Amino acid sequence: MEEKQCCSHKKKERSDKEYKDLMNRLKRIEGQVRGIQGMLEKDAYCTDILVQVSAVNAALNSFNKVLLANHLRTCVAENIRNGNDEVIDELVTLLPKLMK
Repeated sequence: MEEKQCCSHKKKERSDKEYKDLMNRLKRIEGQVRGIQGMLEKDAYCTDILVQVSAVNAALNSFNKVLLANHLRTCVAENIRNGNDEVIDELVTLLPKLMK
């Protein structure tokens, strides 16, 4: 059985502003998920839960868009400037995963 690798083990130093923005987004999403758990515990109506799940999906998509834009502006641009075109192959592999 093939074991999937989670992470590339590369590191990225983020500015305080970028870090805080991303963390705030994730904390809001976490709060939304907890809200959905509470709705389920209180036997909320299915469509009400589904609407909240849709909101979480939209928030995660927004998080991904911000993170991808930051990645393109920093990691990708820097790698290309330094002659490392492998980062393009990395993007070509990444984008289909993001578009599922």
